[in-house]
Amino acid sequence: MPGTVANEIRKGRELEPAVKAIESSEWLRVVETPIVPPLVQAWDLGPGESAVLAYAYAHTGTVAVLDDLAGRRCAEALGIPVTGTLGLVLGARKRGMIPAARPVLEELRDNGMYLSSTVLERALALVGE
Repeated sequence: MPGTVANEIRKGRELEPAVKAIESSEWLRVVETPIVPPLVQAWDLGPGESAVLAYAYAHTGTVAVLDDLAGRRCAEALGIPVTGTLGLVLGARKRGMIPAARPVLEELRDNGMYLSSTVLERALALVGE
């Protein structure tokens, strides 16, 4: 199902920043989701997680971006490298792609991402904020 993750994001109005990013970022591209292999299907994950894992499984070396714990466990079991939204933001900050991580992470929290204050502060300390 082409664009499964993009379609899932577009449905969720609470994910407005992600919708804007999909529609306005030149570097983002929607790719066709490969058939979800039985090894991934056996985990009974949501369509977005399954699509991400199917793509990463079919494209060795691809890092799957997953926040869902069951999805992350599936990735680990299949030997798929994984990071989460927090890791992406911190990586972008370390590489100088964004001037500060705090505003991005606070906007994500304001739009429904669960991130405790303790985790937020520890993460920001890793990038000197």
